[in-house]
Amino acid sequence: MEIILRIGRSNARARDIPVNFWDKRMVKALLLPGGICVAAAALVLNFGLLPLAPSAVHFYYYAVFFSGVLLAWRFHSSKVLFALLTLFLAHRALQFFFAGRAASPTGHAALEVVSVLLPLNFVLFSASRERGINLPASLSRICLLFLEATFVAIVCRPGESASQSLFHAALLGRQWQHWTRIPSLGGLVCVVAAVVLLAQFLLHRRPVDSGLLWTIVAVLFAFDSGSFTLKATVYVATAALVLTTSVIENSYVLAYQDELTGLAARRAFNDALLDLQEPYALATVDIDHFKSFNDTYGHETGDHVLRMVATCLAHVEGGGRAFRVGGEEFSILFPRKSLQEVLPHLETLRWNVENTIFRLRGAERRTVPHGTDRRKPSSKKKSSAKQPSLVDFNRELSVTVSIGVAEPSTKFHGIENVIRAADKALYSAKAAGRNRVISAHTPRARGARASNRSA
Repeated sequence: MEIILRIGRSNARARDIPVNFWDKRMVKALLLPGGICVAAAALVLNFGLLPLAPSAVHFYYYAVFFSGVLLAWRFHSSKVLFALLTLFLAHRALQFFFAGRAASPTGHAALEVVSVLLPLNFVLFSASRERGINLPASLSRICLLFLEATFVAIVCRPGESASQSLFHAALLGRQWQHWTRIPSLGGLVCVVAAVVLLAQFLLHRRPVDSGLLWTIVAVLFAFDSGSFTLKATVYVATAALVLTTSVIENSYVLAYQDELTGLAARRAFNDALLDLQEPYALATVDIDHFKSFNDTYGHETGDHVLRMVATCLAHVEGGGRAFRVGGEEFSILFPRKSLQEVLPHLETLRWNVENTIFRLRGAERRTVPHGTDRRKPSSKKKSSAKQPSLVDFNRELSVTVSIGVAEPSTKFHGIENVIRAADKALYSAKAAGRNRVISAHTPRARGARASNRSA
């Protein structure tokens, strides 16, 4: 099933819902902490800000890998666990084949093979589903690492030349590579893998994808510095540190961000209330007849509705920040704004949701008539609940929202009272016919007022 979202009921009025890939939160999530860790390591190593004591470097190296494996196991992150194992095995293989010598034919052969296999593994881990850490789910990845380790050992053994030539291609010519030790083919694969991981991050906003991306960047620095040196060891340890922090970031996102809609979750809402100071306005938003919509079109379409409404909420103007606080209910906080200042922005939000059209294409999962339960006999009586008035011509649907808004005053003092006042205003909007904005202080409808509307 494909759903296309447009705002406007005619081609003349239609416009796409804005999707801003480069908003401030996205850039922050991309750069922190992975980008900062890699940049800090590059500054320290290239400008000699700290001496590289072998004992300190090796302690940093093993401590980071041990901590990363422990955290990945504790938080059931198989992607990060196997990325750490792949990184560790790749680095140890390079150190083994270089054997402490810069001019090592087997070492350079291993570098050419590892620089291709490592980023491909990272892309594979990113594209695969998180299945937890257990033997049945991990067996395929364990076999993959074993086969790759065996392949590297065979290809890079002394005297082997036919297999090594497969990875020895100079795509840009030898004259273009005098400034770097990174193999031509391996560098290209790393760049392509980094682009794929960046696209994955922009689409899904997963911290693990960002961690894998910056790990590839750190690994490229390690390849360029000579894979058997202390400098390369610091870069590899920093790559492991990035993967370790991605586990922590992912746990934070799961706790503070709603997975379905991408909005901040209820815990983030409760934390935001702690820092809230007057003046402010608070709005409560609820999707009209959402349960009936789910019963009619199925939960998959209902999830698309939640994501559409969340997209509109995420782009609310006036400095508001939206949260999903449960089910089909959302809240918007407007710090340093008065109720009168935010009312026009809420009315625009209500209009945008009402005028967003869903064009459903393809077969829907829910094929039984409305009011029947697929788990029970079809002789059950149909529900007499009032149906939502949805646009259903050529498989076009729309939904509406009701909004209640309040601000602190002598009557509503304290955040709990303001929340209750916004909830009461929302109930008033529902009772007045839905699809409208009502203030707790001036309870009058601001949305559609047609008496026959039942959105």
